[in-house]
Amino acid sequence: MSLVAIVGRPNVGKSTLFNRLVGMRQAIVDETAGVTRDRHYGQCEWCGTTFSVVDTGGYTTNSDDVFEEEIRKQVIMAIEEADLILFMTEAGTGITDYDAEIADILRRSGKPVLLTVNKVDTGAKMYDSYQFYSLGLGDVWSISAANGGGTGDLLDEIVKMLPESRDKEDDGHPELPHFTIVGRPNVGKSSLTNALLGTERNIVTPVAGTTRDSISSYYNKFGHEFMLVDTAGMRKKTKVHEDLEFYSVMRSIRAIEHSDVCILMVDAQTGIEAQDMNIFNLIVRNLKGCVIVVNKWDMIEKDSSTMKQYETALRSRLAPFNDVPIIFTSVIKKQRIMDVLDAAAHVYENFTKKIQTSKLNEEMLPVIEDYPPPAWKGKYVKIKYATQLPTKNPKFAFFCNLPQYVKEPYKRFIENKLREKFDFTGCPMQIFFRKK
Repeated sequence: MSLVAIVGRPNVGKSTLFNRLVGMRQAIVDETAGVTRDRHYGQCEWCGTTFSVVDTGGYTTNSDDVFEEEIRKQVIMAIEEADLILFMTEAGTGITDYDAEIADILRRSGKPVLLTVNKVDTGAKMYDSYQFYSLGLGDVWSISAANGGGTGDLLDEIVKMLPESRDKEDDGHPELPHFTIVGRPNVGKSSLTNALLGTERNIVTPVAGTTRDSISSYYNKFGHEFMLVDTAGMRKKTKVHEDLEFYSVMRSIRAIEHSDVCILMVDAQTGIEAQDMNIFNLIVRNLKGCVIVVNKWDMIEKDSSTMKQYETALRSRLAPFNDVPIIFTSVIKKQRIMDVLDAAAHVYENFTKKIQTSKLNEEMLPVIEDYPPPAWKGKYVKIKYATQLPTKNPKFAFFCNLPQYVKEPYKRFIENKLREKFDFTGCPMQIFFRKK
């Protein structure tokens, strides 16, 4: 699809306009300047034309902030990718040095530009927008991203200026599997995303909490095709003091809810901590596929049995659901990062696996006959047949005469036998006993 990039200095309302164009609160919006850091993609449909929109961080040139050089790189990349650029300014502050600098970059880029003046909420503020003609970027479009004023006319102009040949293409791959990378802050989630994509898609710094939004990227290499989602690090609630971090954690939780497979990253030096277990339990409660990646493995002193011992200790912490792939990586040195993709693809295959009822009964009924449920108060449970329920994730129903007498230990026994017979590695499973 055609790509429209929203660029401008910090705090002019780029993310507010982005959310309005894509029709959902996808990017975090806050009064604090510099909330957005990475490029953030979404889709907009207007008058039958669908196009992609990219939100960027605020362009500045202060050298004292560790993030600003990275944000500038992201903005330049977005300008290079885009077919059309929305240059956002603000009526109240007038033309700043940053605005003049960005206008200069856009003129040199040779890309079509729509100069947009935001926060024109009243007729009186309309006069403030006329000064922006002096930037030499053509007509000025006055809007209010917060309440939608002027955005209809702006969208009409965007649709008119988009290249015709590209606006009929695919619809953003909603049918593709979504692999979401989650974990505590600073375990290497964005580094893994960049290593897999082979580009500096997301900002990486040694500062914990660099990523704030959940960033989706399309991946199509080496026989794999999926959407890869990088999320913000998730800390304990008691340690979250800023509103921004609260929003970031909520975005990460929502990314888990909308994913098919979660790649949980753990720091090899600290091991699996309480917060890692909280994230793992969140994945299991949402019935999502799971792959565990132990990153920074190059920092560990090891011998021939270290990996095996580490994996055994890890699985004992994860019990009872410990049938998950565990991959030991060093993202910086690009060790075993392709194994992560292979494991995630295998888990997704298991996650969407459908077993024929005849095959299920052929395998499971002899097992049930050899090891029937324990009698309860002199009453015997007789299981007649089983079937897989038509849901996205693995769920099975076993029909019997007295389902209320089947206890949790026997359900776990049945689950283990199902995993043994049909390979559901990495997938949480639900088993129901129903009245025949």
